[in-house]
Amino acid sequence: MTAAAAEPRTLADATTMRVGGAPSRWIEATTRDEVVAAYAELLAQDEPHILLGGGSNTVASSEPYEGTVLRIATRGIEALPVAAAPHRPAGEEPPADDAVVLRVEAGEGWDALVERTVADGLAGLEALSGIPGSVGAAPIQNIGAYGQEVASTLQAIELLCVDEHSAETLAVRRIPASELRLGYRDSALKRGDLQGVVLSVDLRLRRSPDGRSQPVAYQQLATALGVELGTRVPLEDVRASVLALRSSKGMVLSDDPDSVSAGSFFTNPVVSARFAAGLPKDAPRWSVAPEPSATVLPLDADTPLPSLDRPVPRVKLSAAWLIEQAGIERGFALPGSRAAVSSKHTLALTNRGGATGEQVAELARFVQARVENQFGVHLVPEPVLVGLHL
Repeated sequence: MTAAAAEPRTLADATTMRVGGAPSRWIEATTRDEVVAAYAELLAQDEPHILLGGGSNTVASSEPYEGTVLRIATRGIEALPVAAAPHRPAGEEPPADDAVVLRVEAGEGWDALVERTVADGLAGLEALSGIPGSVGAAPIQNIGAYGQEVASTLQAIELLCVDEHSAETLAVRRIPASELRLGYRDSALKRGDLQGVVLSVDLRLRRSPDGRSQPVAYQQLATALGVELGTRVPLEDVRASVLALRSSKGMVLSDDPDSVSAGSFFTNPVVSARFAAGLPKDAPRWSVAPEPSATVLPLDADTPLPSLDRPVPRVKLSAAWLIEQAGIERGFALPGSRAAVSSKHTLALTNRGGATGEQVAELARFVQARVENQFGVHLVPEPVLVGLHL
């Protein structure tokens, strides 16, 4: 069964930034069969195309798109059997009798899934509340917030891709999370090392008999909850606090003009510890790699040369802090532009009504230039850009 091509909508109608022109063709696929048939047709015709889910991570040119938009709108959530596993020490993967694996179709809404898992007493996604978009996009971006990432619960995906034995045939591969090379807002899918359509996502969660969350792992969230880091609190409390925090930053879709955005527009840059040491002392930073361990040597031993295999200590910086310290304030806009920095959070670029994709890109380039000139740090955009360049 092939999904019928719908009247071309604009990408502005289907993205949270509300910018983007009309494609040549629009296909809405609501079943797996429709996804397979539509994707096979696009590949066979070698037609330019965009895969779209919830549209929360896409910023497109306002010029017409000469190609097809394939929107994945499949639905379904299934609990899978969990193989028996021995009990493990506290803090490690939960034993099988506490584990629940959900297979979620790609078109399901992410926050609706989180809301359901919290209501069902399943821990693992609660701090990811309020993130817009679809489930299928979550592993591509390795979404994360407030101390949780999809990588911590992702077990596998089903990927519709070209069969490795025949370039003329599509196959559905089950790819374990370990092969996706998940990193900070990154994956093999995002880098293009794996290509195809995510059909479903398997998430391994923990059934919480007392209705409590995973240990709170982010200081701002712990402070909002009034608890110490590492405390387990009711799942509903975590969700409510995260939604409140995100709302205060305009990061929950609502009538708030600041929510007309793609969320955080830039990723927090990761630099070497040596580079970070040259920044002002009050620049926020978090270690993302262990420091080299000390080596104890006998007094008469030769001093060893540093190992080339030893990982260089890395540090994550706050993109929001860099932007603010580069002189860009909340609410900033270029003259005559309808794109503006959020009035609540400098990491978000917003559409104040009637902005074009080109205006959003122009503002992003200006922010990048100011930060690079001030600190020598290049900010990397988080959204997928269609017909736009920074």
